[in-house]
Amino acid sequence: SSKAQVRWRVGDSAAFSDEQKSLIRAFAGKHLNKEDEIVLAAESERSQLQNKEEVVRRLNALVALALTPKKKRKPTRVSRSQKRKRVEQKRLVGEKKKSRKAPRGEW
Repeated sequence: SSKAQVRWRVGDSAAFSDEQKSLIRAFAGKHLNKEDEIVLAAESERSQLQNKEEVVRRLNALVALALTPKKKRKPTRVSRSQKRKRVEQKRLVGEKKKSRKAPRGEW
């Protein structure tokens, strides 16, 4: 069997603060078990050494993604010219529909 599995206890790590540990726990999702361990496995390669390297790389990537600061969304507004174009387009569609109707009072 060439499967490799890594188990990392988040709470026992001295490298991260409590705040960072909570971010990692929240980001780990289904990989976090009840014993406060992140469990990752790899079996895609035929060599166990390559699978070990892959699983360590994935753990490092998970921790790095969990600790990257999230970008704040900057609210944007619709420009004046875009509003004008939209209203003009609506007006043109309305005129096209009106032109399809029969004139009133000629029956």
